[in-house]
Amino acid sequence: ICVSEMLQLPLVVTAQVDLLLVLVSLLAFWTRLSHLNYPNAVVFDEVYYGQFVSLYMKRVFFIDDSGPPLGHMILASGAYLGGFDGNFVWNRIGAEYPSTVNVWSLRLLPALCGALCVPLVYLLTLELKFSHLSALGAAVLLLLENSLIVQSRFMLLESVLIFFVLLAFFSYLRFHNAPSSWLILSGVSCGAAVGVKYMGLFSYLLLLVVASLHTWKLIGDKTISHMNVCVQSVHRVLCLVVVPVLLYVFWFYVHLSFLNRSGPHDQLMSSAFQASLQGGLSRITRGQPLEVAYGSQVTLRSSVSQPIPCWLHSHKVNYPIRYDNGRGSSHQQQVTCYPFKDVNNWWIIKDPGRQQLVVDTPPRPVRHGDVIQLVHGMTSRFLNSHDVAAPMSPHTQEVSGYIDFNVSMPAQNLWRVDISNREAESEVWKTILSEVRLIHVNTSAVLKLSGVSLPDWGFRQLEVVADKLFKAHSSSLEWTVEEHRYGTSQEQKEREAELHSPTHIDVDRKISFWAKFVELQWKMLTVKQEESEHKYSSSPLEWITMETNIAYWLHSSTNAQIHLIGNPVSWGVANLSLLAYQLLAVVYLLRRRRGLKDVPDGVWDQFVCLGCVCVGGWLVNFVPFLLMDKTLFLYHYLPALCYLYLLSPALLEHAHTHLLSSVTHQRALCVGALAVLLSIFLTYRTFCPLTYGSPELSAHQLQGLKWRDTWDILYRRR
Repeated sequence: ICVSEMLQLPLVVTAQVDLLLVLVSLLAFWTRLSHLNYPNAVVFDEVYYGQFVSLYMKRVFFIDDSGPPLGHMILASGAYLGGFDGNFVWNRIGAEYPSTVNVWSLRLLPALCGALCVPLVYLLTLELKFSHLSALGAAVLLLLENSLIVQSRFMLLESVLIFFVLLAFFSYLRFHNAPSSWLILSGVSCGAAVGVKYMGLFSYLLLLVVASLHTWKLIGDKTISHMNVCVQSVHRVLCLVVVPVLLYVFWFYVHLSFLNRSGPHDQLMSSAFQASLQGGLSRITRGQPLEVAYGSQVTLRSSVSQPIPCWLHSHKVNYPIRYDNGRGSSHQQQVTCYPFKDVNNWWIIKDPGRQQLVVDTPPRPVRHGDVIQLVHGMTSRFLNSHDVAAPMSPHTQEVSGYIDFNVSMPAQNLWRVDISNREAESEVWKTILSEVRLIHVNTSAVLKLSGVSLPDWGFRQLEVVADKLFKAHSSSLEWTVEEHRYGTSQEQKEREAELHSPTHIDVDRKISFWAKFVELQWKMLTVKQEESEHKYSSSPLEWITMETNIAYWLHSSTNAQIHLIGNPVSWGVANLSLLAYQLLAVVYLLRRRRGLKDVPDGVWDQFVCLGCVCVGGWLVNFVPFLLMDKTLFLYHYLPALCYLYLLSPALLEHAHTHLLSSVTHQRALCVGALAVLLSIFLTYRTFCPLTYGSPELSAHQLQGLKWRDTWDILYRRR
């Protein structure tokens, strides 16, 4: 047999190319990527994300309570490709980038994601079973949306989030329409969307609802065998639930593995977490004894990180005899929680049955349930509590360094050690690892950080109390030994000198990934950065009608500037489409309830699916912001807006095909649609100078772009 017969020569390749898709893709890349390095200055939130990119480049640990780490990793990847070393101070908007910083690469990946959203919307419209003309309309709406262009062209995350959300829905609907391997891509995209920003969670949940409805319908299909139904159901659970969860954990695994150096956010984490990082606390705690023993010298850190991390502290100042409100105190030595490292943070663990304050040979470890005394290292006062109201929290007991004033106030300085995270009843108290509650023997009250600042007489340090009405699992009750050495000096003077010279004993103290993952999750959910009012912050209701804008960048000497302003015509079309769909859905439902079917069942299913994806997508990406108590900006609305741009052309096609029977009406609708598209293009061109920052406009021209009185357009008169 000859070779030509085996190969069946000539070899012919046949390919179908959607020229509309190619065209909108090329235009999307041109609008998003052209002149990407302009302006060569920090633009709005680049000052925020840039700090994290620099920390990534230096492998320094940080916490960003606004979202998971994948978004930062993507931005850092772009910076790495451009050779960025992290040595740039992100201290103000408008700061010029030096020649050593590749601005183009910093902004490349968000711009690519923003550009890819346009062809994705085109393909997604086709998967919703609408025509190529509707797909082109949806793509054009995204293509000419000024706010999406601005948000894509800088080192920001909204375009990345929108890309993964659209990819997740496209992949799922492609799988649903023609079962294939697309489902795994949908699951990966869901995991990526949630990994970029927590707002991606709402779109992910919407997709799960849609998939659940489809699966429920599948289960009821009697033409499919029981085995096939089980296999398909398990397949969907694995791809849409297990894969996203595993990926979410994986993003944090990479994040925590890569960022292994001590940084500015260390103090928010537990002592064990801090000690696992290179530098910082790990340098202090390296070589410390692991087991706390009688005679140990320790610093006790409160496990709660709000309002700020602090250490049990005392100093040679007594409580006032009377407080400003007339209540009396014990006038004994103050005990507080101090948010800085200080020699007065050191305490000595003492055996109540012995006088010595040094560690035996071999050391006698302190175990869960043991009764101890705590002696302040620098003043030798015993940690004490009694039935005297605390200064700022009168429903709790005062905690003091005991002074015998020869009055009827005996010492009550015995404390029972309760290791809350113990694995056995005989658990030994361990440095860094053990979370301990100190229970006052006489009153059963628990040593607690109240979090209230003391007045000037307490140097504004934080109040420490003993509380009987405590919650069993409150972190404000728990303390961790952070710094630890074995005491060897019995005399006070020698002991004070010893507090500055730690003992070195090699101990391996590792913390597992899962422990770090759980702690970091908790901190991200509970530790909020200080919220402050911003000049360009806005409320969600202002977004719908675009009552607000954001000045992203202003040239230092000219009128060249960039603003986050949407295309007003597109914005209006989106709102009208949302309203029209809701009204039409109500009419359809009422008439169907009366037994009147205006459209065939197949068209009705298509209409319902459109509403679930588009109207549902708008709702889940808008309504949560109404419930949030945080500083919000116009760009938070962009994911919701994209769903409405999907809705508009599809709804127009539905009206043209199924509601208008007259050819004249259909032609009038087409003419109106073309007029609106032309208006959208002209509006896009009008606002291009504020989208790209060029060409520079005169003050009079800028005034002409102020279409709403609430917009803040900046200009210099010449």
